Amino acid sequence: MSKLNDSWAVQPHGPIEPVDEGLLSVAGEITMPLGNFPRRMTVVGLSGGRTAIWSAIPLNEPAMREIEALGAPSFLIVPGIAHRLDIRPWKQRYPQAKIVCPAGAAEAVAEAVPVDAINDIFGDPTVRFETVDGVGGKEAALHVRRAGGVSLLLNDILANVAHPRGLGAKVMARVMGFGVDEPSMPWVGKRMFVEDKAALAADFRRWADEPALARIIVSHGDVIDEDPKGVLLRIAGELET
Repeated sequence: MSKLNDSWAVQPHGPIEPVDEGLLSVAGEITMPLGNFPRRMTVVGLSGGRTAIWSAIPLNEPAMREIEALGAPSFLIVPGIAHRLDIRPWKQRYPQAKIVCPAGAAEAVAEAVPVDAINDIFGDPTVRFETVDGVGGKEAALHVRRAGGVSLLLNDILANVAHPRGLGAKVMARVMGFGVDEPSMPWVGKRMFVEDKAALAADFRRWADEPALARIIVSHGDVIDEDPKGVLLRIAGELET
């Protein structure tokens, strides 16, 4: 596990991208010796001029002003144990923001910052937080309903790193199964926390049954907006074999 950051350390990142109404995402990178590995943060607009930040990444000041223009960062969601790297400086910047994570990740997250909730406390009917089944409570999912459809936010149970940059990133993405050729469940995720494949597959199938599903936003790689239902069903089938 990488050392937790204590200060606002901005690493390479792209522009803020609108995904749907009140839904922003930005692709960032973690600096590696032989290349930068992609990671993604998503900002969800909530009622009452608030926002929830999924998998927080420090950005440059112009980008942070864009986020704050959508709403006050009120919730910082750590969707899994490997995504607490920059949660301390975010909490320092927004001390009133509440820390939310899945129950199985709470102990690890608490090593960085106090945890406020392990359940849905957003008070917004268009946003739903849940803990994923079959992974020991270590992964979260978020459903965001907008006029353009439902966006499903997933963390380390699905990746779509189709464009790794640099030799190190390419080797890591391919060897660890981060979805270079097609969206995939990372091999490291399977080994680290999948405890019940059938239960996890059932969640993938349940998400696929959402008639308004428009896209899947992953924490590593590109947004999946081409046949997201088919991707979920394929992963479910792979888990069941």
